[in-house]
Amino acid sequence: MSYSELYSRYTRVWIPDPDEVWRSAELTKDYKEGDESLQLRLEDDTILEYPIDIQSSQVPFLRNPDILVGENDLTALSHLHEPAVLHNLKVRFLESNHIYTYCGIVLVAINPYEQLPIYGQDVIYAYSGQNMGDMDPHIFAVAEEAYKQMARDEKNQSIIVSGESGAGKTVSAKYAMRYFATVGGSASDTNIEEKVLASSPIMEAIGNAKTTRNDNSSRFGKYIEIGFDKKYHIIGANMRTYLLEKSRVVFQADDERNYHIFYQLCAAASLPEFKELALTCAEDFFYTAHGGNTAIEGVDDAEDFEKTRQALTLLGVRESHQISIFKIIASILHLGSVEIQAERDGDSCSILPQDEHLSNFCRLLGIEYSQMEHWLCHRKLVTTSETYVKTMSLQQVVNARDALAKHIYAQLFSWIVEHINKALHTSLKQHSFIGVLDIYGFETFEINSFEQFCINYANEKLQQQFNSHVFKLEQEEYMKEQIPWTLIDFHDNQPCIDLIEAKLGILDLLDEECKVPKGTDQNWAQKLYERHSSSQHFQKPRMSNTAFIVIHFADKVEYLSDGFLEKNRDTVYEEQINILKASKFPLVADLFHDDKDSVPATNTAKSRSSSKINIRSSRPLMKVPNKEHKKSVGYQFRTSLNLLMETLNATTPHYVRCIKPNDEKLPFHFDPKRAVQQLRACGVLETIRISAAGYPSRWTYHDFFNRYRVLMKKRELTNTDKKNICKSVLESLLKDPDKFQFGRTKIFFRAGQVAYLEKLRADKFREATIMIQKTVRGWLQRVKYRRLRAATLSLQRFCRGYLARRLAEHLRRTRAAIVFQKQFRMLKVRRAYLRVHRAVVIIQSFTRAMFVRRNYLQVLKEHKATIIQKYARGWMARSRFHRQRDAAIVIQCAFRRLKARQELKALKIEARSAEHLKRLNVGMENKVVQLQRKIDDQNKEFKTLSEQLSAVTSTHAMEVEKLKKELAHYQQNQEADTSLQLQEEVQSLRTELQKAQSERRVLEDAHNKENGELRKRVADLEHENALLKDEKEYLNNQILRQSEAESSQSSVEENLLMKKELEEERSRYQNLVKEYSQLEQRYENLRDEQTPGHRKNPSNQSSLESDSNYPSISTSEIGDTEDALQQVEEIGIEKAAMDMTVFLKLQKRVRELEQERKKLQVQLEKEQQDNKKVQVEQNNGLDVDQDADIAYNSLKRQELESENKKLKNDLNELRKAVADQAMQDNTTHSSPDSYSLLLNQLKLANEELEVRKEEVLILRTQIMNADQRRLSGKNMEPNINARTSWPNSEKHVDQEDAIEAYHGVCQTNRLLEAQLQAQSLEHEEEVEHLKAQVEGLKEEMDKQQQTFCQTLLLSPEAQVEFGVQQEISRLTNENLDFKELVEKLEKNEKKLKKQLKIYMKKVQDLEAAQALAQNDRRHHELTRQVTVQRKEKDFQGMLEYHKEDEALLIRNLVTDLKPQMLSGTVPCLPAYILYMCIRHADYTNDDLKVHSLLSSTINGIKKVLKKHNDDFEMTSFWLSNTCRFLHCLKQYSGDEGFMTQNTAKQNEHCLKNFDLTEYRQVLSDLSIQIYQQLIKIAEGLLQPMIVSAMLENESIQGLSGVRPTGYRKRSSSMVDGENSYCLEAIVRQMNSFHTVLCDQGLDPEIILQVFKQLFYMINAVTLNNLLLRKDACSWSTGMQLRYNISQLEEWLRGKNLHQSGAVQTMEPLIQAAQLLQLKKKTHEDAEAICSLCTSLTTQQIVKILNLYTPLNEFEERVTVSFIRTIQAQLQERNDPQQLLLDSKHVFPVLFPFNPSSLTMDSIHIPACLNLEFLNEV
Repeated sequence: MSYSELYSRYTRVWIPDPDEVWRSAELTKDYKEGDESLQLRLEDDTILEYPIDIQSSQVPFLRNPDILVGENDLTALSHLHEPAVLHNLKVRFLESNHIYTYCGIVLVAINPYEQLPIYGQDVIYAYSGQNMGDMDPHIFAVAEEAYKQMARDEKNQSIIVSGESGAGKTVSAKYAMRYFATVGGSASDTNIEEKVLASSPIMEAIGNAKTTRNDNSSRFGKYIEIGFDKKYHIIGANMRTYLLEKSRVVFQADDERNYHIFYQLCAAASLPEFKELALTCAEDFFYTAHGGNTAIEGVDDAEDFEKTRQALTLLGVRESHQISIFKIIASILHLGSVEIQAERDGDSCSILPQDEHLSNFCRLLGIEYSQMEHWLCHRKLVTTSETYVKTMSLQQVVNARDALAKHIYAQLFSWIVEHINKALHTSLKQHSFIGVLDIYGFETFEINSFEQFCINYANEKLQQQFNSHVFKLEQEEYMKEQIPWTLIDFHDNQPCIDLIEAKLGILDLLDEECKVPKGTDQNWAQKLYERHSSSQHFQKPRMSNTAFIVIHFADKVEYLSDGFLEKNRDTVYEEQINILKASKFPLVADLFHDDKDSVPATNTAKSRSSSKINIRSSRPLMKVPNKEHKKSVGYQFRTSLNLLMETLNATTPHYVRCIKPNDEKLPFHFDPKRAVQQLRACGVLETIRISAAGYPSRWTYHDFFNRYRVLMKKRELTNTDKKNICKSVLESLLKDPDKFQFGRTKIFFRAGQVAYLEKLRADKFREATIMIQKTVRGWLQRVKYRRLRAATLSLQRFCRGYLARRLAEHLRRTRAAIVFQKQFRMLKVRRAYLRVHRAVVIIQSFTRAMFVRRNYLQVLKEHKATIIQKYARGWMARSRFHRQRDAAIVIQCAFRRLKARQELKALKIEARSAEHLKRLNVGMENKVVQLQRKIDDQNKEFKTLSEQLSAVTSTHAMEVEKLKKELAHYQQNQEADTSLQLQEEVQSLRTELQKAQSERRVLEDAHNKENGELRKRVADLEHENALLKDEKEYLNNQILRQSEAESSQSSVEENLLMKKELEEERSRYQNLVKEYSQLEQRYENLRDEQTPGHRKNPSNQSSLESDSNYPSISTSEIGDTEDALQQVEEIGIEKAAMDMTVFLKLQKRVRELEQERKKLQVQLEKEQQDNKKVQVEQNNGLDVDQDADIAYNSLKRQELESENKKLKNDLNELRKAVADQAMQDNTTHSSPDSYSLLLNQLKLANEELEVRKEEVLILRTQIMNADQRRLSGKNMEPNINARTSWPNSEKHVDQEDAIEAYHGVCQTNRLLEAQLQAQSLEHEEEVEHLKAQVEGLKEEMDKQQQTFCQTLLLSPEAQVEFGVQQEISRLTNENLDFKELVEKLEKNEKKLKKQLKIYMKKVQDLEAAQALAQNDRRHHELTRQVTVQRKEKDFQGMLEYHKEDEALLIRNLVTDLKPQMLSGTVPCLPAYILYMCIRHADYTNDDLKVHSLLSSTINGIKKVLKKHNDDFEMTSFWLSNTCRFLHCLKQYSGDEGFMTQNTAKQNEHCLKNFDLTEYRQVLSDLSIQIYQQLIKIAEGLLQPMIVSAMLENESIQGLSGVRPTGYRKRSSSMVDGENSYCLEAIVRQMNSFHTVLCDQGLDPEIILQVFKQLFYMINAVTLNNLLLRKDACSWSTGMQLRYNISQLEEWLRGKNLHQSGAVQTMEPLIQAAQLLQLKKKTHEDAEAICSLCTSLTTQQIVKILNLYTPLNEFEERVTVSFIRTIQAQLQERNDPQQLLLDSKHVFPVLFPFNPSSLTMDSIHIPACLNLEFLNEV
């Protein structure tokens, strides 16, 4: 195609620019052939006329379409040239912050100078197993590709990392090794991967230094081979080094440093172990102070030195060797600071006497001071006949000293590398290896010397290998696609390599000049001029005769020949070496032995690298063996480089090119000039040129058809073969057949053709757009015209209507005016008439009114005169009446006063007469007579009573006198017998006892009274406390109402936090279970490896297979310790030691048995003593006492029981009262008084008991004495018939009756004594207990008072919170106490149950024996035989088997069982069968059988799961059975918490004897392990489908666009036969999982958790791939994701799994899909994104926005300013610094209790299980 077609208007091109290297412009005018210039518009709208050379026809480079900008692979660009590559890298680096980009097989890595979160473990796992082109470019992708090709092709691999100093080579190599260490971790415990990583700080310390370009520049090259075994696990490593920059030891440029180890050692000089090194700060030594600044910003040399020492220790370098290494390094510093002074003659020099630094140098190396001092200033000349010692000048001495320092450091460097290789070496056979080459890139400075020449020579060799490899891959691709190809002309740098290394090349001439005795650098330069002046790669500078120019593949480099010969010789005087060989330190002497190999390139057996050259010996005989030592540095480097190239050519190389974006080390700052220099030097542009020379653009037929179907015609689309359609379209579009080729699966295009097709596609879209715009604009104009016409018609209609309405209005108004005139005139005439009429009427009315008023006034006057006359006449009549009445009243008063005076005078006379007094005294006389009569009667009654009293008194006196006489008479008759006295004493004791009891009652009454008062007071206090509580509650309610809004939110957050902590704790526990299972699996594997073949265990050791955490049956509760000990003996000592549960329980049981043994022994001794006493008493006593003792014992027992019951009741009441009082008196101080009162009462009772005890002892002695006297009297006087009289009776007492009474008294005394002793002990114990309770209550009350005081000082909110905390702690303590009490009660209950069962068993045995004996008797009595029919009993839900059938049971029911065998039966049938077997063992109380069966079952399940570790159906089958077995053990355990839903029949099937709680924990752990294995299997089946189904497959056809792909998407870099999956595949797999889980009878709650976990994995894998794939971040992908997620949600709802929380786990993916579809332009869009994406972290949001890529030209990219706005708004978030989700995360699983409704007796065992040996019970 012509230029006119490509360079048309609006075409964008690249033009050179001195500042930005390349600048973008746009054509404003079509270019025609022959035009001398182009009319361009720059990006700043500047118009430019760009001239064109017509002869060369070099037009500007075309710019790629915007859709191709920012590609992951530079080879995907249509226009492949330098500006396109530079612009693409710049856009990715600055706008998207992507530091990695592919360029064909090369990974371009730009140093960001900032730590990025893209190297974590999660990122490693995300790239592991992925194809290289599927993910974004990354160093991990290159490492994974090398690892995968090594495993797939079984060929060694190499990763070549190169670049300038400071470009990040070392870091990239370090990350690659970290990836191999993580993915290919060692299979053994040698931790070889840690050692490989530990070698990095050592090599950085001794081989890295600060330069002007890099603070941590590697001054040597290294090639690390990481060895793998057949399983591709790391087994070892080996390191080879190249060209250590020894000159840096003695010289550094400005602002540079020596090697890090020198400064690290100086920083640690103050440590005690380094005192002998005599080091100070680095500024004090000549070799470390050259560069000026000895510190690096942000680097702590002391800390780095500690890391170096730790790495040396990890690699096995002994502490003594480390000290020796540090001594050698310190000696180099001291050697450089030795002061040398020249003599006057100038040809000799000397060292200052007793130089401190030289002394330290000799001391640290163990050599003689005098010899070193002499040979530093002298040298030896050896001729054929004589040997001379010659002095040296000052410059020669300094050179010799520096050469010695360099030689020592080089030898030490080689020794350390050798020992690192020894530490990394392995004795296992290496199957393959991956080499990581970290080597210097192309270097050019203002002054280039021997080191730069060697470095550039090595890069020439590597570039040649790189070019040939790229050409080889291109050739393979063409051959694979069956493309006819011709030889591509690529730049071959073999002539430049020949110039350097061929015969008589630069290195040969340099070695030849070194052999000349007086060879100089100038002579060598002249030879180069003469020999190579005609070479096209060699030039001579115009202004210098000592420099030469070599034209390398990257650039021209001018080398200064000064110093080449000296550096190539690397001369060290042999005398100085001999002194070091004689060192007394073995390490120093070993460094310089003659038998050391001196090849400097490697440190292996094949070739070892060292820059050492041994000096000839003084004896001529030693010259022949030392020929090997004469090899120059150049020769050694060339040899090692050739070996390296052989190694690389034998491997599959992978290339990493590190780019330094700027020299200022600014983060994310891009300097185009520096980048272009490095791109040219590292071979990236050469790769582009080779690709552009062939067919760089490749499309599959399917992708080409989907992308460019718009260019096809309708008749072409009728063809069903897409390949033929593509061929016909291309032949019609591209006329030149050389511009494209049709391969087997792809179409190959020349450079620029895809851009041309994109232009045609854009033109097609532009034409279609114009057509659409034309049609839409015409439609809009027609719509506008119709709208205007309709509006005009409407206006006309309204105007005409308006005019008609106005005329009608005029006519109406004219008619109205006439009517108005008529009416007005009529009104005017009428008003005049009415006015006249009204005036006449008014005149008439006024006249008539005047006449009426006159008449009225006359009548009124006459009426008023009449009234005046009436009132005047009435007043006169009343006045006359009043005067007459007053006169009559005055007369009446005077008369009445006269009459009253006369009557008063008569009464006074009558009162003075005696008769009147007599009449008054008549009643008083009668009363006096009555009182006198009463007095007489009382005197008579008193006299009678006095007589009776005197009679009674005399009678009583007589009777007392009579009784006294009788008593005296009785005492005289019974002088010898003292029983009466004893009886009186007993009576007195009884009286005193009654008195004591009455006092006790008094005390009890007082106590009750006091208790009542206390209770009353407590009630008052309770009332007051209740009022205070009400007030407090009121205040608290107010506070709570005020803070309700805040507290509700905080409580919700606390609940969520507590739930999260619970989940984390459960997750940690389950992770521990998982790790334990992994360790167990690893142990099994190791055991299988150690003992190959089939191993059969004896039957008696089957229980040894159980895990160490399997507990034994809890026999301590049953008391069967002998069974537990026997079980331990059977298990074995070692296994029992491992079983900590059994060990602790047995230890506890042993202590309990020891205590019981001691108690029993004490009781036995007491019983023996009592038996002895009883025997003595029985031997000495009489048989008569037996009945008395029996009566005594019965009486004593009855009295003790009654008294004990009474005391217990009293004690309980007292305790209750004290407890109530203590609880109610929290806020008062009166309780101590009541407590002290109770204590005083108890003390008094105790004293009373002591007094009673003493009295009873006295009484006992008296009774014993009386008994002895009675026996003696009975022997002396056997027939005594004296009569005995009692004081209160006249009956005579018999002697036998007296003896019986005496025995009764003795028994009573004994009973009283025992009661008193028991009561005293009980009271003492009770007192101590009450004291303890009182003290405890006091302390608690003090604490509560303090707490209450502290609470009052707090704020109301804090008071509420503090009160809640106190209540929680109190309830917790109470719960703990209740738990302890419940446990004790359960133990007692179980103990009693066992005893009851034992008694029942005995009773049953006894009844059976009696029935058998009775049957035998009846059998003898029968005269004929009778046939007895056995009655069938119901099945009790128990299965019996013999011990020897246990292995068969496990094999048929567990090991060999297939889930298909139980289809159609009860789900979880094996679990029910196992429980029925356990139940029978429990019924027979056989704990060994229970333990053996449970252990065998668990071990069998583990073996099955290990065997079928990838079988989902088998794993789910045993998960459901294990869970059901666990539920059965809970449901039938006897615990009420698990029996709430049981039926009565199910309660009968509970376990009776054993508590299997510990085994339930073991089964729970086993269920967790099975669940984790199930999740692992399901994830393994789903994971290959997820990315393809969720991101790549087109669920909505035609939505996704296709973009050009680069080399990484080609078939040669992928595994053949890859399968693509659609969403239906995931749904089918999910359906399969769900069907299997439901058919196996797994609990619904666990099924929900399984699918929640699987959906989380789908979310994590999809989101991680989305975050690492630029091609997936587009609008269409977001639409596809939302559709796929909706389909999965619909599936969840269809399976009734929407309550599992699976949708919530996919919330990050849902938000990511929405983020891809939202607008991303304005500030409002940014706010919407921030409010929507709450489940995504800030890094994930920014990463998606950076990765967002439009699929066509009509979509805009996300601007950098918008991303900065998002970051600013999300700055307040505290998101974790983690980009990817943890796809390995497993939610903690819960196994809720799910009881079964089946009963054991309803389960049928099918015959297919072959369990005929099981007997139903």
